[in-house]
Amino acid sequence: MSRTDRLMRLMDALRRLPAPVTAARLAEETGVSRRQLYRDIATLRAGGALIDGEAGLGYALTEDPALPPQSFSRLEIEALLLAISGLRTLGDPELTRAGEDALARIIATLPESQGRHAMHTTMRLFRAPAQRPSPQVDMALLRAALWEERSLVIDYLDLQDAATTREIWPLGLSYGDNHMMLLAHCKLRQDFRTFHVPRIQTMRPGGTSFRPRRVALVREYVSRPCATRPQSG
Repeated sequence: MSRTDRLMRLMDALRRLPAPVTAARLAEETGVSRRQLYRDIATLRAGGALIDGEAGLGYALTEDPALPPQSFSRLEIEALLLAISGLRTLGDPELTRAGEDALARIIATLPESQGRHAMHTTMRLFRAPAQRPSPQVDMALLRAALWEERSLVIDYLDLQDAATTREIWPLGLSYGDNHMMLLAHCKLRQDFRTFHVPRIQTMRPGGTSFRPRRVALVREYVSRPCATRPQSG
């Protein structure tokens, strides 16, 4: 495999795989040793690609100004539009708007023929909107805490309507038809907990950073057998 092909394959893996991607997974995807992978990451960074992360933590491509806009197949275009249209069923207007804005920018960079296909796709998604209570807290604050790996102090009403105040390390959001759940490490319980976001009464910054522990904590949670994972609250 030529050096150019190897670097292109690495960029494709960084775009396609859920971030952060471990060095072992990237080496497997590109068919090189870890030592060569580290050299290739350094080469891409030197060429202008913004790749966050390091050995032991995993890598994430945050921006790629060094390469031209991507071209998509017809099926890939259809898949993108279906995925973005599905955001409307989540009941999160800010997230839906962000997806639609991103899609508009993608379409604007497509070659003319692909842009026409994007305007006249043949597949549609029909799904009833999610039936769940709306969050009472500022979702922008919650998302910022997730991205910046900073703690939050929440006033929470559990499923038995017991009120508690606790500091948490927010780790991830999940959306379902009837719920929106926040996975966090709870300082009060000293363990993982899942919280029903609509049952969070108030939320404010906690002022504590847990960077760079989020990835390790999520991996620890996922590695536990489902039966032993702590439940909500």
